[in-house]
Amino acid sequence: MHAASARPAAPARRTPPAPTAPKPDGTRLTGVVTMVGSGLSNQTGAAIGSLAFPVLGPVGVVAVRQYVAAVVLLAVGRPRLRTFTWAQWWPVVLLALVFGTMNLSLYTAIDRIGLGLAVTLEFLGPLSIALAASRRRVDACCAVIAAAGVVTLMRPRPSADFLGMGLGLLAAGCWASYILLNRTVGRRIPEAAGSAAAAGLSALLFLPVGVAVAVRHPPTPTAVGCAVAAGVLSSAVPCLADLFTLRRVPAPAFGLFMSVNPVLAGLVGWIVLGQSLDWTEWTGIGAVVAANVLGILAARS
Repeated sequence: MHAASARPAAPARRTPPAPTAPKPDGTRLTGVVTMVGSGLSNQTGAAIGSLAFPVLGPVGVVAVRQYVAAVVLLAVGRPRLRTFTWAQWWPVVLLALVFGTMNLSLYTAIDRIGLGLAVTLEFLGPLSIALAASRRRVDACCAVIAAAGVVTLMRPRPSADFLGMGLGLLAAGCWASYILLNRTVGRRIPEAAGSAAAAGLSALLFLPVGVAVAVRHPPTPTAVGCAVAAGVLSSAVPCLADLFTLRRVPAPAFGLFMSVNPVLAGLVGWIVLGQSLDWTEWTGIGAVVAANVLGILAARS
């Protein structure tokens, strides 16, 4: 699961500087540590899941990830499905479809263009949502910086995989839709029940897909273990960590940390999968990250 970078509705209050250096706030420090663990868990899970691609393919890995996400969210949200009205059901159904499409397009993109580039392109989804809601000049500058980063990443070259890049952009569009639908679901269904219902429905839709993959490509214990690890590390851990973090860390700080996920993805892809990036690709990733950081900092001023 993903969480989009958030912006405060009003500038944060400024407190006068203390005469001496304040002691670190234990609660906030715990939240920061949790954010670091969540980001690393998410990207490491995706990297481990990609190790099962030769056996299960991206489709099989995503199917297992959907099952794990459903088990965790249903246990947390405990939705009372019989009480849902049609006005509550239709956004849940759309959210389930978007959730599955987002993960499938992302993992297929990872298979084709690598973890760092795929996650960076996907990150354009929440960034677009944040920039589209504002008319400030600084946000226009952020959009230009992000666009320059995308052009750098998608520049024509002999080794360019435009299908993989297109899938990364599809994942971005799905993530943007996921954010908007989650807001709708959250307004109509209390707490995490709506998201849990969507995760369960998405897993149900992937059930025949998982059976078909298992019949055509008999899974090995190692491949299944990698796929389950991807579900736990990329769905269960980030979901629970975000619930914990958002209660302890201000929204701007949470958004700033989310901005570095493309960098974490590039580092994890390099360390775990040996997917090295050249300086132009790191420049493109840096431009996308900088655009989001600049937008959040400007919103706080």
